[in-house]
Parts: sequence; structure tokens; C-alpha cells
Amino acid sequence: MATSPSELLPEETPDEPTPSTDTFNLEQRRHQMFPTLSAADIRHMHRFGHVVCFKNGEMIFEAGKTSFGLMLVLKGGIEVNRYDGLGNTSYVTTHQRGQFSGEVAQLSGRPALGNGHADGDVEVLVVPSESLRQLLVAHAELGERIVRALILRRVGLIEQASGGPVIVGLRGHGRIHTLQTFLQANGYPHLVLDPEHDQQAADLMAHYQPVADELPLVVCPDGAVKKNPTVVEIGRCLGMLPELDTDKVWDVIVVGAGPAGLATAVYAASEGLSVLALETRAYGGQAGASARIENYLGFPTGVSGRALAGRAYVQAMKFGVEVAIPAPAGRLVCDTYPLQVEMCGSLQMLKAKTVVLSCGARYRRPSLANLKQFEGKGVYYWASPVEAKLCKTEEIILVGGGNSAGQAAVFLSGYASKVHMLIRKESLSSTMSSYLIERIQATPNIELHTCTEIVALEGDEDGLKQVRVRNAKTDEECDYDVCRVFLFIGADPNTGWLADCGVDVDANGFIRTGFDVTKSQCKANFANGVYPRDLPSRAALETSVPGVFAIGDVRATSTKRVAAAVGEGAAVVSQIHQFLANLPADKLVKV
Repeated sequence: MATSPSELLPEETPDEPTPSTDTFNLEQRRHQMFPTLSAADIRHMHRFGHVVCFKNGEMIFEAGKTSFGLMLVLKGGIEVNRYDGLGNTSYVTTHQRGQFSGEVAQLSGRPALGNGHADGDVEVLVVPSESLRQLLVAHAELGERIVRALILRRVGLIEQASGGPVIVGLRGHGRIHTLQTFLQANGYPHLVLDPEHDQQAADLMAHYQPVADELPLVVCPDGAVKKNPTVVEIGRCLGMLPELDTDKVWDVIVVGAGPAGLATAVYAASEGLSVLALETRAYGGQAGASARIENYLGFPTGVSGRALAGRAYVQAMKFGVEVAIPAPAGRLVCDTYPLQVEMCGSLQMLKAKTVVLSCGARYRRPSLANLKQFEGKGVYYWASPVEAKLCKTEEIILVGGGNSAGQAAVFLSGYASKVHMLIRKESLSSTMSSYLIERIQATPNIELHTCTEIVALEGDEDGLKQVRVRNAKTDEECDYDVCRVFLFIGADPNTGWLADCGVDVDANGFIRTGFDVTKSQCKANFANGVYPRDLPSRAALETSVPGVFAIGDVRATSTKRVAAAVGEGAAVVSQIHQFLANLPADKLVKV
């Protein structure tokens, strides 16, 4: 969350460089962005692709339209230009013999984010996305150099805010913030233009003449213009939300692409299972909101949640995981086999031999009458660089006493003039790690208010203007003239959509697995006067429904830590293999 685009970079780049340092590092690493492969490398690649020829000036790939994998130049050159959908182009480079085109999107067969033209008569080796992934695994050292280049190129696009959608609207519009945070969280380059300060944006507004409910306008990389699009529409135009085959039976459907879900996806796909990961908002889940995780094994200086998630996401694509974002699951159907997941808002049913529930939790919202009015216009549940820039030199309020709240407070203190941290308890000791408490105490512009909560929000159509808080001990109320409030008050398990399937949950809505399911069934049987006999055995992470597993924060009794979630994500794969190996013959026939 707190990092710039460089969070995707390989290890030798610092996790949290400044924007100016990022540009310097990218220039220093230009030889890694655009490497020239040796004759031996080219020979290795030949068995993974096919040769295609283009004439001078011919379009080879087009932003927002062409999905090509990777193109290795054998003769001539490919001139690459950034393109923003409004017709603006800028020169990037010309790939010569032994160099290749593409960036991260090509790992998963998504559309190009730039234009490529033939410079002279060109001969290229086209390596489709599926073959590219096979190449990366078959030739690890060559694969490392290719993946590093693809990542660096995506970082360059983000740095230049080019190659992705262009958002057009007045500064401060709530929907702009929603779209910005969605794109930023998913590592997509984008540009925001204010028609009051940009002539192209003004011309676009004059041409389409949108009414208030049709703002903002969004120009997709292919030039299509959408009025006040949903994040689903944005996902479609970027290829993040592909058309999914309803006839295919996946080995594993993972619901939720947080640390636990990404771990399952990576380990399952690397072991040959077909994997589909469905994510509602952005890969990384709530862990993506962590400014710096300092107690994760192997990162002595800490790592941001976005950095960890970004690397895991690229790793998942490398092994062939199909990731769909935004793709909220609406219903799980368990009375047939294969299992079926119904996509929210549609009748599309996706089939799977096993389903892994890593759907995490939903942010809690305090019971304030006009809260919804200010969401995205002064009230935020996420603290990314987008929000940090909004509160630069301002006083802000942050509510919450958990680790995520502490990390966000420390991060935002680097931008805001003062952070008022509100908690309902008398201290942080029971809810926050000691290293974070010490850091908060050592940060001069963070002020902790104990036994305190928000009781009212005031503002107008332009956004939040004032916040009233109350001390529960003294009943004293105080007004703060702040325009930004960050809410980190915990979350509730995202399990309501499982009701039709009968997945067993505890009193708080968390999913029971393994022995907890058996124990619950025993209690139920004893209550009915029945002595339990021959209860079905189940794996430690399997739910009450055979073939359905639960991991991470949504699982009852789980340890709510990133490392624990990743561990469960890896552990569940062996249990999936065991389940598939023991499937009855009649189930195998149906699949």
C-alpha cells in the first residue's frame, strides 16, 4: 500500500523507494528492462513459438486490442509507443534483433498497453502466453530475466501514467477516487484529467455532454469512452475480467485473492492443477492495506502488503493461474458435482472439482446516519498513496486499534500534519503488536485518543468538513475541522453468500473446518439425543461440505496474520490432492 509502483520490482530494489528514486532506478536498470538475448537463448525460445513476418510500418500490436504473449525480434525492429486512448503517443524504444516486446499483461494473454509498428521488414518469433509460461518454467535463468523485464516495463508505464485508462472528471469527485484506488490497487497505469485544467478533457466533456450521473468519463486503452463505469466495466475493458468458460471444470476455484488465496493458487498451479482465482476488489485483500509488515519471515527490513501481493500475483500468472477481477462470488452450489460457483450479478455458473474459500472479511462500518454520503469523499477504509496525497499537510482522524490501523497511522503520518488516532479501549496493548505501539509513541504527529469514538459527520455535497467525537469516560464532545477520516475498525467474515450451500459456520460467521466441524456435529447430535457414529473424516482445512476448503481470516480459529494465511494456503493444496485422489468412480465419470 505505501509503496510506489516499484513494489513489484525484484528483490534488489528497495521496497519503499521515493518517486524520484524510482525514476533513477528504472533508468539505471534500462539494460534489464530491454535486454538483448544471446544466440543460445534464442535457440531455446524457438521451440516455444512460431515465426511471423511484417512489412515496414505495419501495425504489429495495438493498445487495448492485441493479445500476443511475447514477440522476439529476429530481423528488423519493433518501434514501441505509449498510447492513452485519446490519441496521444510517445516514443518508448525500438526493439532490435534479440530483444522482445511485452510487459506483465502478456503473461496472462491480456491486451497490450502500447502500440508496436514494424521498423523495416520485420521477422519475429511469436511466443503465445501459454507457451511463454512454459518457457519461464522450463528455462529458469532465462525466465528470470524475461519476467524481470516485463515487471520493470509495467513499472515504467505506471511511472508515466500511460497505457491504461484515462479518467476525466472534476477534481474531488467521489467516483474518481473509487476508480483510482481500484486501478492503483491492481497495479494498472492510469491518468486522471480535470476538464478545468486540460483542454483534451474539456473537449471530451463538450463532445459527450454528460449529466452529473454520467461522470466521470473513462477512456479505455482501445479508445472506447464509458460514462460513469462500474469497476466491472473497467475490468472488462482492461481484460482483468475475462470471459470465463462455463463448460470447463477447474481443479480448483479459489474465492478471494488475498495472501491465503494467492498462496493456494501459486502452489496448486505449480503442481499441475488448473486454478481459477476470483477476487472482488484487488489482489492482496486486506493485507494490501498494510503499509509495512515487519514480522514476516525473510524480510528483516519489512515489506509492504502491496509489494508482497504484487510479487505473488505475478508468480500466480507465471504458473498459469486465471485471475478474474472484479469477480465477486454470489452463491456456492454444493448439491451437485462438480461444485458450482455462481458469479454475483449474473447467472454464470463456474464448475470446479474443489473450492477453496479464502474470501476474508468485509470492512465494518460505524452506525453513523450519513456515513455513506461521505464514502470516497472524506471517509476511507483504505490508506493507499492515492488517499495519502489527498491529506497532505492536513489534520486527519484515523479510527481503530489493530495492526492495520497502526500501520496506516504510521504511513499517513508521513503526509498529514497530524493524525488523531481514536480507539474505544484504554490502551493499544491488547490489540496491536508492541513494535507498532512503540513506533506510534515515537511519531510526534500521531496523537492517541483513548476511550473515544466518532458520533457525527458534517459536510456538504463537496465532501466531509467536520467530525464530532466523544470521550466515553467524560462524555465530553469535541469538533474537529478535518476533511479525511480513515476507518480501520475491524471486519466481519464474508460468508453470507454461503447460506444456500450449508457450509457450517460458528456463532460469529467464521467457517468451521476439520475437527471443529466434527466437534460441532457431535454437539448437535448429543443435543438431539443421538450418539454420533462413523462421522465422516475430513482434512484439517476441509469444511462441512466435501471438497470445499476454508483458509485464512475467514476460517474459524485461524491466526489472523499474513504468514499464517500463506501457510494455510500452501497446506491446503496437499489436502486437495488427497481429496481428488479419493474421489469415487461415479464422481470421476461425471467430471
